[in-house]
Amino acid sequence: MTNSPVNDLADQLMAHLFEAEPVSATLNGVREYDDRLADLSLAAEQAHSHTRKQIRESAIALDPSILDEQDRITREVIICLTDIGDDTAAADALAYTATAFPVAPASSLLAYLRMTVLTSAAEARAYLARLQCIPRHLTQAESRLAMGRELGLLPVTHLVQSAIDQIDLFLAATPNPLAIAPPPDWSEVDEWINARDEVIDSVVMPAFAAHREVLLTEVLPSGRSTSHVGLVHLPDGLGRYQSLIRVHTTTDRTPEDLHDVGLRLMEGIHDEFRALGLEVFGLDDVQEIFARLGTDPALRWSSEQQILDAAEVAVRRAESLAPDWFGRLPEAPCVLDAIPELEADGAPAAYYMPPAIDGSRPGTYYTNVAQPTERTTFDLESVAFHEAVPGHHFQIALALETPGLPLLRRVTLFNAYAEGWGLYSERLADEMGLYSSQVQRMGMLSADAWRASRLVVDTGMHAFGWSREQAVAYLLANTPVAPIEVEAEIDRYISMPGQALGYMTGRLEIQRLRAEAEKRLAHRFDIAAFHDTVLGSGGLPLSVLTDLVEAWIEAY
Repeated sequence: MTNSPVNDLADQLMAHLFEAEPVSATLNGVREYDDRLADLSLAAEQAHSHTRKQIRESAIALDPSILDEQDRITREVIICLTDIGDDTAAADALAYTATAFPVAPASSLLAYLRMTVLTSAAEARAYLARLQCIPRHLTQAESRLAMGRELGLLPVTHLVQSAIDQIDLFLAATPNPLAIAPPPDWSEVDEWINARDEVIDSVVMPAFAAHREVLLTEVLPSGRSTSHVGLVHLPDGLGRYQSLIRVHTTTDRTPEDLHDVGLRLMEGIHDEFRALGLEVFGLDDVQEIFARLGTDPALRWSSEQQILDAAEVAVRRAESLAPDWFGRLPEAPCVLDAIPELEADGAPAAYYMPPAIDGSRPGTYYTNVAQPTERTTFDLESVAFHEAVPGHHFQIALALETPGLPLLRRVTLFNAYAEGWGLYSERLADEMGLYSSQVQRMGMLSADAWRASRLVVDTGMHAFGWSREQAVAYLLANTPVAPIEVEAEIDRYISMPGQALGYMTGRLEIQRLRAEAEKRLAHRFDIAAFHDTVLGSGGLPLSVLTDLVEAWIEAY
């Protein structure tokens, strides 16, 4: 990467983001922040706001007409990220978020600290220092929740209870999930393990127990009921929600627009279900198709290992066919693992964890194998293609491996771009011939219905006042998603307003850009070159992606 004013600003912003979220730095393989946890105080937030303002003003002052293409993109990424930081701060989620989903501070610690890989004595000692920060971190989270209560910004009781239940599991877990492995072949390993266990017993466990007590005695009694789960029920709730729509879609779309798009998409997806259902089951009634998918014992797993084995087969099959559809392939491997039991109840069906840039951790596709006999088989492949190959693993690993880009461009995940690509990958997998059966193609349609329904239920709850029960009922009526996953999904949308909107918003834009390229380039259109263009510049706001593809079409 060449030195330039815009790249210097990108490095400043990257350093700021890692200082604000030190665990993110560690998970990305940047280890100088390993001894810290985020400062959740209002004073720290105000300081972050001041830093963002300075960086944004410097980026705006750069004349884009004298920058080359990649520097222009970097400038736009910087401006967008600082705007996202301001919108995120305006939503003030710390004031009303207590949940088992890893967006609340306690849950995030339990989800992400265990993923730390220690490769040196310095990293091992830094991990102990980080554990020492947990009491301060959780106390600050409690203070932000208390400030929220004073302003009428109340959490959802149902989710507070889930956070309490998660901490109970943690406190009872053996071995302790945060008792991570020491560096290999280290002479001081025994002493370090003793010190680690002492810190966990004397500092970490009491801090979580105290946090649980605050959640139980102070936060839980003041919570909102399941009939008032949306942001619309909070002071300036619609304004907060519009801020989060900008954060997660990188657009100015309105709740009304997104809601209507979801309803229209659902009609078309149901038509596809009727056609495929007639072929597979001899059924063309959507509810009968859903009932068959949801109740047929042949469409349930028998064991945890069966789920992991099937996911492994799907991912490796996708890897074998990818060279026909992509010019660049990631060097980082994609490994598979089960979501730990501690997280399983509040976790989605699967998720992807990017590789660390220092090589300490590969890209990992985590699958939820808890209660396997209650989990459906027909949607396994679509999820694997979304989360792993050719979905998030390709998109994220290729960004990390793209030469010449500042680190900011290689590690930043714009939600609509990242999740839009993941959802696009599910339909791309169909073009690639990856689905092993028509029943697995039902899973692709199920995923489409699921993501279209997110536009409806997320806006329904947070803008139009839907209850949790209404949202659950809509998902059950319009998708074949298993009930065990429906409730976890709805709780996720309550916990993280707006995030669920990025999937279909991003997918529709990538599809629109591809259709435009196919139309204008005709016989010259090259699908591998299109994919390399979409994935070749790191994570992007949707408007910047549009400009990039337009420029590629003109130059091709």
